[in-house]
Amino acid sequence: MCGIVGVASRSPVQDREILTAARDTMRHRGPDDAGIWWCEGGQVGMAHRRLAIIDLSPAGHQPMHDSTGSITIVFNGEIYNYLDLQQELAGKGHVFRSLTDTEVLLAAYREWGVDCLSRLNGMFAFALYDAAMQKVFLARDRAGEKPLFYSLSGGCLRFASELKGLLSDPAISKHLDAEAMDCFLAMGFVPGERCIIHGVKKLPPAHALTFDLKQGAAKVWKYWQLPAPTRESCQNERALENDLEALLEDAVRRQMVADVPVGVLLSGGVDSSLITAMAVRTSRHVKTFTVGFEGFGKYDETKHARLIAKHFGTEHIELNAGQVTPDLLTLLARQYDEPMIDSSMIPTYLVSKLVRQHCTVALGGDGADELFGGYAHYDRLLWRKQKIDWLPLELRKLVASSASALLPYGFRGRNWLQSLSSDLDSGLPLIATFFDDAARRALIGDGSWKTVAEGIRQSRIPMVDDLLQRATRMEFENYMPEDILVKVDRASMLNSLEIRAPMLDYRVIEFAYGRVPSHMKTTLSQRKIILKKLTSRLLPPEFDRQRKQGFSVPLRDWLKEGAWRDYFHAVLLDNRCMFDKKMVLTLLRGQDKGRNNSERLFGLVMFELWRQEYQIRI
Repeated sequence: MCGIVGVASRSPVQDREILTAARDTMRHRGPDDAGIWWCEGGQVGMAHRRLAIIDLSPAGHQPMHDSTGSITIVFNGEIYNYLDLQQELAGKGHVFRSLTDTEVLLAAYREWGVDCLSRLNGMFAFALYDAAMQKVFLARDRAGEKPLFYSLSGGCLRFASELKGLLSDPAISKHLDAEAMDCFLAMGFVPGERCIIHGVKKLPPAHALTFDLKQGAAKVWKYWQLPAPTRESCQNERALENDLEALLEDAVRRQMVADVPVGVLLSGGVDSSLITAMAVRTSRHVKTFTVGFEGFGKYDETKHARLIAKHFGTEHIELNAGQVTPDLLTLLARQYDEPMIDSSMIPTYLVSKLVRQHCTVALGGDGADELFGGYAHYDRLLWRKQKIDWLPLELRKLVASSASALLPYGFRGRNWLQSLSSDLDSGLPLIATFFDDAARRALIGDGSWKTVAEGIRQSRIPMVDDLLQRATRMEFENYMPEDILVKVDRASMLNSLEIRAPMLDYRVIEFAYGRVPSHMKTTLSQRKIILKKLTSRLLPPEFDRQRKQGFSVPLRDWLKEGAWRDYFHAVLLDNRCMFDKKMVLTLLRGQDKGRNNSERLFGLVMFELWRQEYQIRI
């Protein structure tokens, strides 16, 4: 795992020190080595920070060149099938000087060009310069596990693993993008190619970009997409279970490969327990980690993890995060680039910090909820479709608008009533509406503020008939890459820890969306059905298959009194805060009355800390 940054321009770049500075804003992504390279004419520069995982020798130094010296690459991530590709490419005459997946990626490009992407199984973001073609080639993995930001203006392409790498460049304007800001307030994240900074974009998951130095122009395309959903309602369920078991076992086997210590993040839930079950098939010595949080009470998962660890005989390590204080938020705001509304970034960071003391790579269960229907709102959507949607849409819209007008923010059930206005035959409600259009205008305090988030989100809803397929695909393409995977990447890399997700092996993804029928994922009474059938085979009989607990903190309790409450008030009522004081006070007072505005307030605090840290202008 690493950090990459670079620049490509039609004319020679004059200030080369900018690239070094940008690279070193991401030292946490790669403390083991640093490299920088400029082409002879000074038009292309690439820099790299290395976290050594495969081939720890100097042969893994980047930027790396191919044997001819005409192709140069900087690469962040892991190619899990690199040994298979290396053997195939060696048979075609390619000679390898190292044991790295980076060199295999270079050879794959030499052999297949941009079509090499279809052969890669991994998580990655890379930039490659082909001197003969005078082109730069950027690409990002299918699920979006590894980030890549870029800016294109005046015939110059700039890119970096983290937004802070670009913000260190004076050429990047530090102004908010209004549409992205509106999306952040509505959804809790910025979707797709948009970025919170005007003039910057994210390369979306499963997308690639080529930049032609001669023309100063870029081409962006999508190289992979989810398969069409299965039309077969009566399939051999036992055969599907067998296929999923084989896919997961192979995914875990490939992701256990590393030249550094590897562990498994074990919460004792369905996903991490299945990963553990597969890991012990690959290695006789597996380390598992569970983290307890002081004062979290009901959030403690140690007893569930102990059951699994004992059953499989892993070397189980229980870690304690200690007391959590609000000053941690300043560190997280600096790290997370684009702000997002998800307080579970706190335990994710703390877990990463503690696990890094014992290993450099850890496997987790991310992706299972999206692929196999694990979220609680999935069965609620099915229930609503069956029990409520016989009511006329106009009547439901009236109920929704009344809830918006009459119920205060944070009132239990307000979001659900608002969601009744959506048509489940073709659309999807925004379950976690943080700020509706009226609230966003009030927060900004500008009557001319354009609320565009609803339309943007509507345009991103997948065009499939099956409600569950539509909902899970929507999460996979939006919430997962812009919240879940961002949270994991930034928290783990801040601690120089690589977290891998076997559930996001592209073969598992294609199996989940292309072959598993919806009734084997979620019904009105069950969720993650096919995964739970696997637990019946693989896990001890006393394992609690119905337990579902998100990775969270008791933020609502923290905000009742004491340091956290004081901190939130200090940040949001400070004169520097860009949000309207009247609206902020409404949210704070509502929280004091027992309403649930804790995540909304968290999002506003994190945004303000980030804006002030990077001196972002409105």
